[in-house]
Amino acid sequence: MIVEELPLAGAYRIGIRPHTDERGFFARTVCEDTLAERGLVGRFRQSSVSFNRLRGTVRGMHYALAPHAETKLVRCTMGAIHDVIVDLRRGSPTYLRAAGIELSAENRAALYIPAGFAHGFQTLRDDTEVLYMIDRAYVAEAARGLRWDDPALAVAWPEPVAVIAERDRTYPAWTGADPVV
Repeated sequence: MIVEELPLAGAYRIGIRPHTDERGFFARTVCEDTLAERGLVGRFRQSSVSFNRLRGTVRGMHYALAPHAETKLVRCTMGAIHDVIVDLRRGSPTYLRAAGIELSAENRAALYIPAGFAHGFQTLRDDTEVLYMIDRAYVAEAARGLRWDDPALAVAWPEPVAVIAERDRTYPAWTGADPVV
């Protein structure tokens, strides 16, 4: 595994170190010990998948209230996405800053998203699948979202929005009132 810091405090791009031979390659995608050496969550209780039919689909921006804030490891297993995170942790040096990276089946990278971040993505291809590993059980009452196009966050989405759920489209702008961690 290759663990690379991103510009937002506590967020990382996780790459692979493939061991190749005539069959192809083998690579570790998650190692609890490697993540723990950096003080990161390495044990995940739940895994989920999101399938998206159309390029330009936006999902997000989602987060969970404390004490149910989730650490996530997100990987694109088919297609490609522009994955976006926003630091919602008051007191963080990167509070309210956004960052985005491309995750694809070809680059095989993952995004480590610490608790206290909002997360969303936009598909860059039709028929895109995203795998989530989450450190805690989902609690519906703690689930929240913020506006995907909140001008205060200045998220640069690379494509015109083709599909977005009513819930995601109508989330409010960030007010700072929610306790996220």
